[in-house]
Amino acid sequence: MRVCTRRRLQTLRMWLLIVFLSLHLLVVSLVLSMYHSSCEPHSHPDIQTSISFFIQNTSTSTNTMAAAESVTHKVEIDSAADDLSKLEALFSHPLYNMPTPPVPDGDWLLKVRTKRKDEERSTQQWLSANEDGYDPILWNASAETHPPWLRFHLGISRWQMYQHKDPNLSALTQQLASHRIVSAVQKSGGTQLKLVMSFRNYGKALFKPMKQERHEETNVNLYYFSDFERHNAEIAAFHLDRILGFRRVPPVVGRLINVIKEIKDITTDHKLATTFFTSPVGNACFYGQCSYYCSTEHALCGRPVMIEGSLAAMLPDLSLAQRRSWKSPWRRSYSRSKLALWETDNNYCDSIRKVPPYDRGTRLVDLIDMSILDFLMSNMDRHHYETFEKFGNDTFLIHLDNGRAFGRHSKDEPSILAPLVQCCRVRRSTLLRLRLLSLPAYRLSDVVRASLSQDPLAAVAPLLTESHLSALDRRLATVIQTIQDCLEQHQHHSDVIYDDITDYPWA
Repeated sequence: MRVCTRRRLQTLRMWLLIVFLSLHLLVVSLVLSMYHSSCEPHSHPDIQTSISFFIQNTSTSTNTMAAAESVTHKVEIDSAADDLSKLEALFSHPLYNMPTPPVPDGDWLLKVRTKRKDEERSTQQWLSANEDGYDPILWNASAETHPPWLRFHLGISRWQMYQHKDPNLSALTQQLASHRIVSAVQKSGGTQLKLVMSFRNYGKALFKPMKQERHEETNVNLYYFSDFERHNAEIAAFHLDRILGFRRVPPVVGRLINVIKEIKDITTDHKLATTFFTSPVGNACFYGQCSYYCSTEHALCGRPVMIEGSLAAMLPDLSLAQRRSWKSPWRRSYSRSKLALWETDNNYCDSIRKVPPYDRGTRLVDLIDMSILDFLMSNMDRHHYETFEKFGNDTFLIHLDNGRAFGRHSKDEPSILAPLVQCCRVRRSTLLRLRLLSLPAYRLSDVVRASLSQDPLAAVAPLLTESHLSALDRRLATVIQTIQDCLEQHQHHSDVIYDDITDYPWA
C-alpha cells in the first residue's frame, strides 16, 4: 500500500515538474518575442507615438530657438534702421542746413588756378591762396576728377574743415578704407607709434594701430598722459565732431592692415623695419620707436597678419598751408603732483579774457566747443591745438589727436569742462544742437551708433561699446545742466550766449 502511494507521488511530482518546465519555457519564449518586437517601433503604435512626440518636441524646440534668433536679429535690424533714420533726420534738420553766404576767395585755404599770368604754361596747378608757391604735382584735369584727398584739401575754409553735406567725403573715406598703400613710414614726434601711409595718387593718411580691445577701460591707476591711444577713439571722435556740427576733425576711417604686405614689405624706414618679428604663436608683430609703449612688451601684432587701425586724412603739406600751434590755457600740468593754475584759481577765466586772442572774436567760444567735445568723449589730453596760419586769429580750431578719448565710460571727468564752467560762455548754435541731441528723436547715443555703423571696422565689432554710448547721453545732460546753471547765475542771457545765428527762428 505504501509502495503504491509512493509511486503515485513520484508520478505526480514528475508531471508537476514537466508542467513547470513547460510553463517556464513558454514564459521565456514570450519575453524574447516581446523584446524582439520592441526593436521594431513601427509594429507598436504606442511606442511609435512616443518616439514621434519626442521628435516633434525636439523639432519644435529647434524651430522655437531659430524663431527667437530670427526675432532678435529682426529687432537688431529694426533698431539699426531706426538709428539710421534718426541720423538722417538730424542731418536734415534746419539747424544743420541754415543758408550760408558764399565763401569769399580769401576764406579758402587752397585753390586751383588755371593760368599764371607771368608764365607761359597754362596747366592747372595747386597752390596756396595767399602765396605764389606751387606744389610740385601738376593737375591737368578738371576739379571734378581730382583725387578725393585733393578735393578735401580744396574744401577747407576759414570756418570749417569740410562742408555739412560735402559730396567728397564719401569718396575720401572710401579711398582711405580700400585703396592700395604704396609706402609706410613712422611719423616722427609724438609719444606713441604712428605711421604715415601713402597711396598711389599721392594721398597720405596717418595710421594709428589697435593697441587694446574696445571693451578695455583705462586702468584707474594710470595717469592720463601715459594712457594708450585708441584707434577706435580717433574714428569715434570724427563722427562725434561731425554730429555736433563742428566739422573740425579731419576725416578718419577704420581699416584692416596687413602687417607684412602693407607695412613691412613696403617701408623705407630702416628703424621701423628692424622692429618686426614673429611672436611665439606665429603672429606678425612690430613696435617701432617712440617715447611710450615702443618695446617688445608692447608690440603691435596681427591676427596673424591683419591688424586694425584708424586712418586719418592728412592735412595739406606745411609748405602749402602753415599751421600754428597754440598752448591751451586750460592744459594740464602733466605732473603727478602739481596742479595747473586754472585748477586752483576760480577767477582764472577773467585773466584769460584779457589776453589775445581770447579777448575778441570767437576764439574763446571755439575753445569751449572743444572742451565740450573733449568732455563728451572723456579726453583729458588736450594740451595744444592748431589753426591755419593764413586765417590769423579769426578761424576754427583744428581738433587733432583724439586717441586718448573714450578710455573710461564708468567715470566722468568734470575738470574737462573747466573752460565752460569758469567762463560761462557758449555759442548759441552749439547750445541748440546739444538740446536737439538730448531729445529722444535725435538721441546722441543713437545717432553716434548709427554713424559709426557705417565705418568698415563696424563689421568686425561695434566701434564703441554700449557703455560708452550710454556715457555720451549722461555727459550730454551734464553739459546742458552746466549751461543752465550759467544762465541762472547771470542776469542777462547775452552774458552767457554768444549769438552766432541771430536769424534762426526755432529757439
